[in-house]
Amino acid sequence: MGFGLLPKKSSFNLIVRGLDQLGFFKRHIFIIKARNFCRKYYGSCSVVFLEDSCSSSNGESGSENEAVFVVPIRTTAYSCKERKLYSVVTRINKSLSWEVAKELPFRISMKKYGFSQSINGFRMIIHIFGFAGMHMEVYALFYDIVFYFLKAGFDLYKIFHLFGAKESVFVADVLIKVFAANGMLDCAIDVVEQARKIGLQPGIYSCNFLLKCLVEASMKEHVLNLFEEMKSFGPLPNERTYTILMNFYCSYHIDIEGANKILEEMQKRQISPSVVTYSTYICGLCRVGEADFALDFVRYLRDNNEPLNCYCYNAIIRRYCATGEVNKALRVFDEMNSFGIIPDIYSYSILVDGLCKCQNLEKAINLIEEMKANNIKPTIVTYSSLLNGFCKIGAMEVAIKTFYELENSGYKFDQLAYSILINGFCAQGNLTSAYKLLVEMINKKLAPESSHYKRLIHCFCQMDSSNKVEYLSMMVQEGYLPDNITFNFMVNCYCTEGRVTEALQLIDKMVNQGITSNKYAYNAVINRLCKDKKPEKALEVIPIMLKRNSLHVASCNSLIDGFAKQSDSEKAYMLHENMQKLGIYPNVITWTILVNILCMTGQVGKANELLRDINMMGLNPDTISYTSMIAGYCKNGYVNEAFKLFKKMPCMPSVVTYNCLIDGCCQVNRMDKAFMLYQRMQKVGVTPDIITYTILIDGLCKRSKVGKAYKLFREMESDPDKVAYTSMIDGLCKMRYVSEAFNLFKEIPANMPSVITYSCLIDGFCKEGRMDKAEMLLDELRRQNVSPDVKTYNIMICGYKRRGQLDLAYDMFYEMIDEAILPDDVIYKTLGLKRLDKNMMSNKTEFAKPNP
Repeated sequence: MGFGLLPKKSSFNLIVRGLDQLGFFKRHIFIIKARNFCRKYYGSCSVVFLEDSCSSSNGESGSENEAVFVVPIRTTAYSCKERKLYSVVTRINKSLSWEVAKELPFRISMKKYGFSQSINGFRMIIHIFGFAGMHMEVYALFYDIVFYFLKAGFDLYKIFHLFGAKESVFVADVLIKVFAANGMLDCAIDVVEQARKIGLQPGIYSCNFLLKCLVEASMKEHVLNLFEEMKSFGPLPNERTYTILMNFYCSYHIDIEGANKILEEMQKRQISPSVVTYSTYICGLCRVGEADFALDFVRYLRDNNEPLNCYCYNAIIRRYCATGEVNKALRVFDEMNSFGIIPDIYSYSILVDGLCKCQNLEKAINLIEEMKANNIKPTIVTYSSLLNGFCKIGAMEVAIKTFYELENSGYKFDQLAYSILINGFCAQGNLTSAYKLLVEMINKKLAPESSHYKRLIHCFCQMDSSNKVEYLSMMVQEGYLPDNITFNFMVNCYCTEGRVTEALQLIDKMVNQGITSNKYAYNAVINRLCKDKKPEKALEVIPIMLKRNSLHVASCNSLIDGFAKQSDSEKAYMLHENMQKLGIYPNVITWTILVNILCMTGQVGKANELLRDINMMGLNPDTISYTSMIAGYCKNGYVNEAFKLFKKMPCMPSVVTYNCLIDGCCQVNRMDKAFMLYQRMQKVGVTPDIITYTILIDGLCKRSKVGKAYKLFREMESDPDKVAYTSMIDGLCKMRYVSEAFNLFKEIPANMPSVITYSCLIDGFCKEGRMDKAEMLLDELRRQNVSPDVKTYNIMICGYKRRGQLDLAYDMFYEMIDEAILPDDVIYKTLGLKRLDKNMMSNKTEFAKPNP
């Protein structure tokens, strides 16, 4: 097969010029004047090409009806290299064979024949296929050329001119599609613009394809520009164009107002929307939560005989199911059926999933049976929804039974179904069954996702199981390296359990497996060691972190804070200096910890200077920094200074800030200022917490204002804790309101009272001489597995002494010795005993009762 008639004289000339540039013709020419040139060469193949020669127009003509052609005479002096490329072009021209064309990829041509010869040869091949309307072949050639240009670093924007796309709209359209389909959207837009500049109008199909690709890339500005240019310069938008714009407004750049304008414009231009246009619009309405309006719109379309299909209804059903309005979804499903629109597999699957999520398993099963009756075979997706429903209600036995029954009937489940069951078993704590399913997946060559391992590891961590390392090893063997989140979770889990050694071993193991250790894993180790009051041990981890480039300011802060809490300010400062030498610069948290250290050691002046320095460094101290300084002032009795700093705070004070100031006021007997702060914090929107109330109640009780304290206690918005109860009971007892204190004690939830709470109430009864009540509370204290402390024994011994019951007082003293509780000086003085050391406590005979 070959060309009998070339459709355009310019195209014919393009091919002849190409052959000439390939060196096939010699330089001597003769001129043929011919009328009706096309008729002369009409046939199954042009005579020129049959004889391995060609003609081309020189652009001149003798008269209106006469064409002048320059016919080069073939020479025998061209190279074999050039002849082979020409030979390929000629064979393609004669046969239009893609098999011939693909024998010479563009990269091979460039290597053999160079840039100029390759451009000319491929330009002719492209146009030969283009004239024959061979779209896929032209696409494949341009694809090859474009990616060669891309890899070689050539200018992609020159392809349009180099390969003669300006000679043919067809070729330009294909080039637009090649660029657009491969994400080179700027190049595709450039082809459209270049084509328009030379008077070519790209086809509607290529413009629509480019518009679709721009929509999918969310390039809003380009989408709207191309759409407007199509309306102004052509090709005029068709139904497909408007549907693409509808999809843009309803799926990518959600704008229902814009979608409404598309429908209005289509109506104005008398372009009938298709069922795809309508279904896309309905999906957009549902995405913005307008399911009710979407349903009304569907009914309007139905009443006006507009095209509808099940996809229109499916969007509404899906939205109702997503919002848990399954009954509405069922009504839409029935309405759809009643108007002759047959539900498809998606209609049923969406409803089954919605019913299962709402735990209406019975209706879901009935729908599946209805599907079968209507010759719609449920898919794996449908049954996966059912399995998920069983798992949600904890019916794992039914779920696993259904799973294997379906598998035996021919269904082959994917990773999703296994994932649902594994998660279900993990949620119930049945990790053995979850593990079996994981192994089954591996045996069936269904590669488990890393999420399966993560889920098992998380569950094992929460259940304090030692198997987590086993699953981690399995992940690695299966080629799934755990991500940093799972890795950090496991390390943190070990640290939470106090198993720091195992945590460090795990970090080493993961590093050996190629997982980069990170600051969070090591920080969990350091935090745990500091929490266990072992900052020295935590310090030993620092060299490892330095070696692995994991040392971070957060880890240093944890260590500094750990030493500070152990009252080792010297090492805290040493660590602060060393971190700067290592190039780790302190942050606001570091300086705040140092401010705390200075305040704890009574150096509030230096702490205040440091706070000023932080400001000068441009670090902007936060609320915690200022609160630390205010707490330091209050603790050391400088309440006025604390108030001055409080007024200068550039940030919003927190409830902790107010609590520190209120406590400071209570310590210096300024209850008026304490209540002023209490009222102010509420005005500015800071809600008092349980600590605020406890501080005020304790302050009032210590100043014998029990009535006001009790009123405040009852005004508390949150439930009182044991400290609040203890403060109130202690205040009542000290004011001899022991019965009221006992009634309040009865309100305390079980297991909440501490030994201090009991001691306060026992002291109240002892001072009233009601030793029977005191003994009853002491017995109750023991039943709660709470051991009396030295203060409790002191109170009881003093109570018995006041009542003259010395025998009982001594019995209580001997009980202390049996419990290995060292009596204090008050007890010795009360009983008139000589002070002895701990070594003598084991022998009661060492303690002789004094003579009366």
